[in-house]
Amino acid sequence: MENLSDRKKRFIMLAIMSAMLFASLNQTIIGTALPKIISDLGGMHLYSWVFTIFMLASSVTAVLVGKLSDLYGRKPFILIGIGVFSVGSMMCGFSNTIIQLIIYRGIQGFGAGMIMSTAFTVVGDLFSPRERGKWQGIMSSVFGLSSVLGPTFGGWIVDHSDWHWIFWVFLPFGAVAFLMIWKLFPYWQRGVPQAVDYMGSILITLTIIPLLLAFTWGGNEYGWGSVPIISLLAGTAIFFVCFMIVERKVKNPVLPLHLFKNGVFTISNFLGFLLGAGMFGTIMYMPMFIQGVMGASATKSGMFMMSMTLSMVAASAIIGQLITKTGKYKLFALSGLFIMGGGTFLLSILSFDASGLRVISNLIIVGIGLGIAFPIFMLTIQNAVSHDYLGVATASAQLFRQMGGTIGVAIMGTFLNYSMKAHLASGAKLSLGPLNMPSGLRKKILQIQDPQILMDHSRLSKLLVSIPPEYKQPVGQLVVSVREALDYGLTHVFMIDTIIILCAALLTAFFLKEIPLRTSNQPARPSRER
Repeated sequence: MENLSDRKKRFIMLAIMSAMLFASLNQTIIGTALPKIISDLGGMHLYSWVFTIFMLASSVTAVLVGKLSDLYGRKPFILIGIGVFSVGSMMCGFSNTIIQLIIYRGIQGFGAGMIMSTAFTVVGDLFSPRERGKWQGIMSSVFGLSSVLGPTFGGWIVDHSDWHWIFWVFLPFGAVAFLMIWKLFPYWQRGVPQAVDYMGSILITLTIIPLLLAFTWGGNEYGWGSVPIISLLAGTAIFFVCFMIVERKVKNPVLPLHLFKNGVFTISNFLGFLLGAGMFGTIMYMPMFIQGVMGASATKSGMFMMSMTLSMVAASAIIGQLITKTGKYKLFALSGLFIMGGGTFLLSILSFDASGLRVISNLIIVGIGLGIAFPIFMLTIQNAVSHDYLGVATASAQLFRQMGGTIGVAIMGTFLNYSMKAHLASGAKLSLGPLNMPSGLRKKILQIQDPQILMDHSRLSKLLVSIPPEYKQPVGQLVVSVREALDYGLTHVFMIDTIIILCAALLTAFFLKEIPLRTSNQPARPSRER
């Protein structure tokens, strides 16, 4: 495909970016709308699962499809991915409970894994590593554009209409993307079809699922030293060992272990893992700060988050051009990570009375750093392996980045819940302990201790209006206490975010080797991976 005409390549990229825009719009639109959805459906303790199940499903699917697309071509998988994602989006809109929403988000995740894995692989099929810098920047800009439009539309819809529409409004994009790829994308198969590594696929799935469950439930549903968590971690270890044994023996492993002998491939995947944790931690928890702590509407939250995504779009487009022009990437990666780390640190010291301008300026800093760093590690991975392993290498980058996002958000959620519970306990006692009030009224007032009510401003207003005058002052103190508790918990979240990103910067400085970007997909000498 590298030898296709420039015109043909541009049309194919237009089709691929349409599919990517469809998937990422539906992924990002939920950010600002989720607090309202949780308030309607309930299940604050399952807040992170709406995100976690999506990332889990897409992570597993991405690595499986990566290998299959190396064997059978990219086109069938991206078309199936669009179809599955569309069905999942439609079903999400019909959710009546938080459990239903989580299940349907998992279906979305399966489709998204297929789309994202094949989309970034196609860039590698069409362009040499030296040319990919520009196109990776453009692809990241598409994701950034969806991050602007998605939260903005999501906030507007939940403020002015029914939240169910956030899952339906972009379905026409899916239909257009499907037709474009069906028409424009050439059928292409790499070599003779070979046996599929079914056992390896099952074992890597059984390794990932209990690992994610352990990090999601640990510190929330169960203590870290409890039998369920220890059992899940033990299961992860057992299945991982079995996976390693199987992958060493099969002819076509789903994730070839010899790729990890390549230092650039290994460190780039780990850096992608850390970047995923930092990126999704900010995307998921910053709307909670804006809506729950600052008391802003979902629409305003989307506008605030737009500042981060617009700066990310601009930085990604510029850095992609610079990488293609210079052939260098390490200094750019370092700069992006340090800038992003500085931005997340500024987020960690925000208080509930922070001005909107200060929040926006901090988010812009995070966006610039993220936009610089985001496209680079995918490029270094693709450049480090032979073209025969392009699909599985690209999928591994997706897997590690999404696993980082899933585990990172779960860990941050654990710290958030723990911090808030400790802060709320003393706050509730201080505000209501000395008062002598009817038990029914006390039970009603203590609903305010649930942080999700802070994100539903109309519900909070109705509750406050119904409070008798003699109790309004202590109830007002309780609301302030809950806001402070949420602020206190989010401070820990963004501080963890900062530590993760700065660790990634140090690892980049000392362990990421900069190798020249190839000017062709055909290696000049036999690949080390063979």
